[in-house]
Amino acid sequence: MRTTLGAVAIVTVALLAACAGLLGVIRHGLVGSAERTALTRAEAVAAVTGSGRLVDRLAVPEGEDSLLQVVTDDGRILAASHNLAARGPVASFEPAEGHDAAARSLDLALRPDPRPHPFRIAAVRAATAHGSGATVYAGTSLETARYTQDLILRSMVPGIPLLLLLVAAVTWRSTGRALRPVEAIRTEVAEITERDLGRRVPVPASRDEVARLSRTVNSTLDRLEESIYRQRRFIADASHELRNPIAALRAHVEVGIAHPRLLHGGELLDDVIRVQQLADDLLTLARLDAGRAPERTVLDLRELVRDTVARRPEGRVPVSVEATGPVLVRGNRGQLARVLDNLLDNAQRHAREAVAVTVDAGPAGPGGLGGLGGLGGLGGLGGLAEPGEHGEPGRPGEPAGVLLEVRDDGAGVPEADRERIFTRFTRLDASRSRDAGGTGLGLAIARDIASAHGGTLDAGPGPGGRFTLRLPADSAM
Repeated sequence: MRTTLGAVAIVTVALLAACAGLLGVIRHGLVGSAERTALTRAEAVAAVTGSGRLVDRLAVPEGEDSLLQVVTDDGRILAASHNLAARGPVASFEPAEGHDAAARSLDLALRPDPRPHPFRIAAVRAATAHGSGATVYAGTSLETARYTQDLILRSMVPGIPLLLLLVAAVTWRSTGRALRPVEAIRTEVAEITERDLGRRVPVPASRDEVARLSRTVNSTLDRLEESIYRQRRFIADASHELRNPIAALRAHVEVGIAHPRLLHGGELLDDVIRVQQLADDLLTLARLDAGRAPERTVLDLRELVRDTVARRPEGRVPVSVEATGPVLVRGNRGQLARVLDNLLDNAQRHAREAVAVTVDAGPAGPGGLGGLGGLGGLGGLGGLAEPGEHGEPGRPGEPAGVLLEVRDDGAGVPEADRERIFTRFTRLDASRSRDAGGTGLGLAIARDIASAHGGTLDAGPGPGGRFTLRLPADSAM
């Protein structure tokens, strides 16, 4: 409605301005033409007046409303046209000093019609045969100009309302047609509830802003549905995972209350630590899901790896580190250390004799550590890698980046499970069970942190377990 009223108002103003301008231009042209005609006749009569050949009755063209009159400075009528016979001076104005002529518009009544008509009167100074001064008045009727204006008004005014109605109808229909898909989108979105997130808004066939809006809304609904699905699954998994350690804690507490001598403080502490670790992991995942951007700085990944390995308690399996030169990345030191800790925890749980960490600023291919000369030579890994198995070439066209690889000489991850292990609360078999100390969240957290840093984390082929973290290299390198 507002668009229609606005369009009608704009067109109304434009039409009125156009009509006024057209009438003004036509009137100016007709009045100017009448003035030039009157001035030409007045100058001709003025030339005759000075020659002494002036007659009493001045001739005017037949069938034309025009007038002629010669008035002396003392008010006498020397000559006039037949329609001004026996009439006093038709006008009293004269050309200003220094000007040859002047013109004004007057309403005059001429014989035989007593009604006043508009005339354009031109005044020209002239000299009589006796040397006295006189003024010649010549007039041309403006009736034609007035008739033309009336004709234009009568022709245009009835058409203006019809044109405005047409503009209103076209604007109303066009606006309604343009907004109809928007209303359909609004209606569909209003009907989508938390329990019915599978519905999507219609996408019009047109390739305009509304179609792009529909696709954007559907994309947003896809992300919302995926987010809510992950949230529900996360809550269900977290509830399930927390149930067992909390039940164990309760059992220990109940035994301690009933039989204090049977209470084993070590087992109770282990359960408390497990619950605390699980709560910390859940909090980390919640922060990652919230999309909070941590503070990032340029850091040397080689030093980060060495510091992280050095501060870890000596585990069942020793960890060796090999890194080449400064390897600079832009990231959060705490989060990247958390990725390495999770990978090392996983590797030490499943390794037989050795775990190796390798850092290289090489091509970002799958495990592309070709420039390291192989992992088979790392101390403690023994036959972990055969000659020629030290890495795979990077994928063609992939940008250069930083690689961090953690390998162990354990059983490795079956090819069918190399993606599933990054799903939250996933454990593959009895060897990777709760008894081994894992919560099923470490690899999921590590991959989320890698994604937040613009990198990837993948499980590679054996022998042994192999995880490759790829991060973008910092430009300072």
